Amino acid sequence: MAEPGAPQDPFEMFRRLWGPLGVPVPGMAMPTLDPQEIEKRIQELKSVELWLTMNLNMLRMAIQGLEMQKAGLTAMQQAMSAAMPQDPKDRKP
Repeated sequence: MAEPGAPQDPFEMFRRLWGPLGVPVPGMAMPTLDPQEIEKRIQELKSVELWLTMNLNMLRMAIQGLEMQKAGLTAMQQAMSAAMPQDPKDRKP
């Protein structure tokens, strides 16, 4: 267990759930017959699912924000180029 003042590893739960091989080894080798252990694992996986969903939504919002920023800049550049005459002789001092 980590010391109270030390920062916690955010991936510790993933390591415990998936084991060193990238698959849930305890569930594959010997399925548990304890309903409480199964319920605990379900709740942990639901927590991971909620965390991933939240991060996915934040990522989508960031992408949408950048797309809106790009569209705004493009529209502003087009408006400025349409307002400015292309020929330097046509510009008023």
